[in-house]
This record gives sequence, structure tokens and C-alpha cells, in this order.
Amino acid sequence: MHGIMPMMRRVLLGVAATAIFVTVTHGQSIFGPPSEANHFIETPKGWVHPKTPWGEPDIQATLNMMQAANVPLERCANSYRFGGPPCDMNQAWWTEAEYKERVAAATGRVDQGRDLIAKGEFGRALLTGVTDPATPQRQTNLIVDPPNGLLPELTAEAKRRALDMGSSWSLPGEDPVYDNALDFDFWDNCRSRGMPSSMMPYRYNGGFKIWQAPGVVVFDLEMIHDARVIYTDGRPPLTPAHKQYMGESRGHWEGNTLVIETTNYKEGPPMINLAVVGSPAGNRFPVSDRLKTTERVTRLNDDMWLYEIKTEDPVILTRAFTVRLSRGKHDRPELQRHKPLRTRPPGSGATSQDRAGIG
Repeated sequence: MHGIMPMMRRVLLGVAATAIFVTVTHGQSIFGPPSEANHFIETPKGWVHPKTPWGEPDIQATLNMMQAANVPLERCANSYRFGGPPCDMNQAWWTEAEYKERVAAATGRVDQGRDLIAKGEFGRALLTGVTDPATPQRQTNLIVDPPNGLLPELTAEAKRRALDMGSSWSLPGEDPVYDNALDFDFWDNCRSRGMPSSMMPYRYNGGFKIWQAPGVVVFDLEMIHDARVIYTDGRPPLTPAHKQYMGESRGHWEGNTLVIETTNYKEGPPMINLAVVGSPAGNRFPVSDRLKTTERVTRLNDDMWLYEIKTEDPVILTRAFTVRLSRGKHDRPELQRHKPLRTRPPGSGATSQDRAGIG
């Protein structure tokens, strides 16, 4: 008995420390009133996290990755890359007044596809329907670390590899040669979007479904129909001989947060894809087989989830970087009252939101 009690005390203290670790970001709880720590998404007082029938935190949902599609990856990328309006490189969050202005602009959007069809501009209507509408967010960019909101510098080896990568997106002065299908990049021939890019918001096809069963979580992605199988039953990773473009994932629970460590990545697809707004041009951001990603998925309330992914690759990056964003079943509460119309022209097929059962 005397030997059991100290052991139990250590276990309970460890559980308490884990709970503190997963519910605090930069000194603030991610649960409770709106704050930077929870991306200004409130957890109602008294809200109880649902559980699965087998007792794990229930994070299952069909979510919309498109909600943050207009938030640039790097801070102010839409200004310094594309000649946009002046931008404050020190501003990580829009003020409440600035955010409300963006919400007001979003609620005034019209169905551009139908408007263009009425004008007889059928070509432009079709192109407009290719992308799905995003909704305003409080964050000014997706990267939260480094604190300056920029991607870290590439290593010399990464710059060498970037020149050898096949890409359908030529840089100025280039004249790519396409002798076979593999001369196109991974995105254009639909092999893979790669990681961590696959978990970021794109311009279209943003359906994201989370499934659970005892000892396993599955991330089902609409884009390229990738399905990531994440074992949470404590089994060890496979040996490094087994590599995949989306890596091999193992997960565990820290309180109600799912933590996923993924290794055994196969080299090939870009780490960062230019279809993520505010990404470097050219689709030439390589990965090595030493890539490792660590994800954290936390349910904040009935409708909204907080997602974070840290990316490390000592061959490619001079330091790690972290992306964090919210995603939900619906638009954020302040936008649900004035949901903008979809921009897909009538008769052009279902939007990604329709296909994924969102919105």
C-alpha cells in the first residue's frame, strides 16, 4: 500500500500537469472567454466536452477548411508579394473594429456567378465558380511562430533541392519542358498536396471530416481524397523503411486535445503549396525524409475546433514553424446570421461545401 500511494500521486500530478499544458497558450487558457489564445472563439461557461461511447474525447465532425482561405500564410504576403495596400508586419490580429468591417463586407457579398450570368459573361461566371468563398478571421496570417509571421530561411541544401523540383508553375525566365506526366508537380497531377500543406486552407475543395473508432482517428480530406489514419492505441511507429507522401501518424490524448506526431515522410511533394494564399511562388518548397509534424486538435465548443501544426525539417528549414487556425461546422457565430451566398453558378455542379455536407 505504501508503495502504491506515491506512484498514484505521481500519476495524478502528471495528469494535472498535462491538463495545464494543453489548456494554456501563451499564458492564456484556450477555453473560456474570447482571446488570442482561442482565436477569439468562446467556450461557453458550463460546456461539457462530449465523449465517444468508448470514453475518448469526441472530436468527430464535418468541418470547413475554406473558412480561413483568404488568410495569407505569411504576414502581409498579399501586400509585399502582390503590390497590395500597406500592411503592418507587427500586427498578428485584426482589432475588433477592423474585424467587424470585414464581417460587414462579407455579409454584403452577392452570388457573383449568377450576377455575371445575368450580364451574359458566361466565361467569367464559370471561373468565378471554381473557388469557394471564405469568411473573415481575426488573425492576419496563418503562421504564429516565428513571431514575425514569416517562414524560416531555407538551408543551402533546400535551395539546391528546390532547383531540381518539377513544377508546373514556372518562375520568371523559366521555360519548363514536359516530357511526361511526372514533369508536372504533385498538385497538378493529383498525386499529393504534401504535408503540412494538405492541412491548410486552399482556394477550393475544403471539406474535412474527422472519424473516430476505438484506438483510431481518421482525417478524411476532400482534396485529392487523402485519408490520414492516425492510431491512438499506443502502437509504435513503423520502421523508417516505410515512407509515404502523407507520412505515418501516431496520436495520443492530452486532456481533450488530440496530439499527432507524424514521421516517415516520403520525399517528393512540396512542403508548402502555392494554392495556400500568401505562399512562395513556384511550388518549389522541398521536404526531406527527416520531416516531422506535430499537430494539436482541440474542440472549443459544439461548432468550432482549434487546429495547430508544427513543422520541423533540419535538412530544409533553419528552424521550425507553426501554423494555427480555427475551423468549424459552420461560419463563426457572428457570420451565421448573414451567411453569404455561394458563388457557384447554377448548373455548374456542387460546391465543395455541398459535397462535404457543409454550410
